[in-house]
Amino acid sequence: MKNNDSYNKSINRLEEIVRLLESGECPLEDAMELFKESIDLINNCDKKLKSAKQMIVELSDYDRNEEN
Repeated sequence: MKNNDSYNKSINRLEEIVRLLESGECPLEDAMELFKESIDLINNCDKKLKSAKQMIVELSDYDRNEEN
């Protein structure tokens, strides 16, 4: 569950960053830092999704091999 918690925290933070950036009230330098943080969060989420997808593929292959 730890990966799921981390994923959810990343998504929640991304949503917060979007709200901050869309408000238009962030100074440019702060907006750039938030943008950089969002890129890191997106990459982190992407890795977690790819890992989950790989696990599903492996489990699906295992189930098919067990049936034969």
